Amino acid sequence: MTEKLYYEDSHLFSFRATVLSCERLTDAEDGFAVVLDKTAFFPEGGGQMADTGSIGSAEVTDVREKDGIITHFVKEDLSEFVGSELPCVLNAEQRLRRMQNHSGEHIVSGIVHRDYGFDNVGFHMGTDCMTIDFDGELTWEQLTEVEQKANETVRTNVPIVTYFPDINELKNIQYRSKLDLTENVRLVEIKGIDVCACCAPHVSYTGEIGIIKILNCERHRGGVRIELVCGMDALDDFRLRQKSVTQISNMMSAKRNEIAGAVEKLLAERDQLRFRYSELEMKLVSVMAEQYEDTDGNIAIFAELSDDACRELVNKLVKKCTGIAAVFFTSGGSGFRYIMGSRTRDLRAESKAINASICGKGGGKPEMIMGSCQADRAAIENFFLGGLK
Repeated sequence: MTEKLYYEDSHLFSFRATVLSCERLTDAEDGFAVVLDKTAFFPEGGGQMADTGSIGSAEVTDVREKDGIITHFVKEDLSEFVGSELPCVLNAEQRLRRMQNHSGEHIVSGIVHRDYGFDNVGFHMGTDCMTIDFDGELTWEQLTEVEQKANETVRTNVPIVTYFPDINELKNIQYRSKLDLTENVRLVEIKGIDVCACCAPHVSYTGEIGIIKILNCERHRGGVRIELVCGMDALDDFRLRQKSVTQISNMMSAKRNEIAGAVEKLLAERDQLRFRYSELEMKLVSVMAEQYEDTDGNIAIFAELSDDACRELVNKLVKKCTGIAAVFFTSGGSGFRYIMGSRTRDLRAESKAINASICGKGGGKPEMIMGSCQADRAAIENFFLGGLK
């Protein structure tokens, strides 16, 4: 059994330990698996990712636990040091941030459970934020109140206590847990806020967490999923958002607290321009269609128009030909997009042959098909105006 130093002191970031074994991993995994007599490296568990750092000169990339044995995955061979003691160093900033976030999550989950009776049924700690899934719905106003109470808990600097109660004590303790645990249960208690079974390291006082910020909330499987950040991650998130707000403020020539109104005005102007552009485009379509004489053959033209305008142009051109009216237009990538219509031919039935001739793909209804093609303009014109019968 590996001695777990992180349970004795969650703020222990450097220590010395004896190397018990070092085994080469398979070629698929690459690296070496090292077991120490004791460790402050936390293996992945409880929703918290494994610590990283170094053992001697070897970088620790992952840490896992199985049957009480904690294995450290490193990139260098430490076989020569088996039986020897080596200095070990954790990535302290990484651990501290994760403890801030995880302890903040306990506070939020505890308050939601205490005040609304909902359980935390899913927890994930990602690189950008954490997510918590609750089995009941909460409004944004309710979550704002939860956030307020969570930060008040931080401000009062409540102790965060961890302990292993014996079986008899455990029977008399009300605590949160996703699993039905019966032995070796480690509880994390924040007095008046939460008691939860958890194997991960936490900060010692709520004041170490810093700010707790709920970022988003959405419905999820009959409940809600919230996104939140805590501590230094919350500061980084604020700085990133502040940078974006400042950039938008400068682009809009508006004060930062007035950018919402400025953007709303800009969007209204954009919608008006889009409407006017659409009107003019439809007038242009009518002019373009009038330029074509009635024909017993096909009509194939290339135009830089919107999808709606191209469709309207095809509708007008099919009245001027007994064959196929085809409009080709670019879409920002290679090749062309197309819309084809006909009053006399079953285009759905002919679409396979048409696409084969212009290196295209697409389909639709007997009277109209849409798709894309990779043939060049000359090949398309030659096919529709000469080769297609």
